[in-house]
Amino acid sequence: MENHIVKILAVHHVTHDVRYYRIEKPEGYSFVPGQATEIAINKEKWKEERRPFTFTSLNEDPYLEFTIKSYKDHEGVTNELYKLNPGDELIVHDVWGAISYKGEGYFIAGGAGITPFIAILRQLAKEKKINSNHLFFSNKKEEDIIYHEELNSILGINAHYILTREDKPGYLKGPIDKAFLKEKISDFSKPFYICGPDKMVQDISASLKELGANPDAVVFEK
Repeated sequence: MENHIVKILAVHHVTHDVRYYRIEKPEGYSFVPGQATEIAINKEKWKEERRPFTFTSLNEDPYLEFTIKSYKDHEGVTNELYKLNPGDELIVHDVWGAISYKGEGYFIAGGAGITPFIAILRQLAKEKKINSNHLFFSNKKEEDIIYHEELNSILGINAHYILTREDKPGYLKGPIDKAFLKEKISDFSKPFYICGPDKMVQDISASLKELGANPDAVVFEK
């Protein structure tokens, strides 16, 4: 398996517990928006602790970018990543992933599950092909919404936000279940892109099938 040792170029806060990491891009390294790789920290204790993360940069960018939520309540990889600074090294592995753009449809994300869709939506916006794509993005609270302003800028009124632990004007209330989908979705023949906690993906996929969506047009990480 191919791997590359690369330096962190920049780190920036996105929300209270999410940061983006821009790192060196190995020569000849390429990916399709929506794909991911495995990353490890180039320190003795952490070199074999690989975790999957999705690219949030575009393939044409001169750097790689990952937008990562840190879980600081336990001593894991994301907590260790949070301690890193520009100049520190990561190990990047091969590209993989089943999520890619299949045409105009509905993106459904939970929390950090938005990350595979960031590069897809950025690419569509760059190419002026955002068209009538819709996003349904579920989070616990407003402060948890990743790239809130950018998603508004890209999607406008087609960006729909659901809060599960907070009531606020202008936000929908979850969960994203069969009744919610039946009320909010106008065309079940279009592609659906789903990413989030495993149970959320399974439940939504099952509900979409019951509502008439084509299983072959429901895209998620297998």
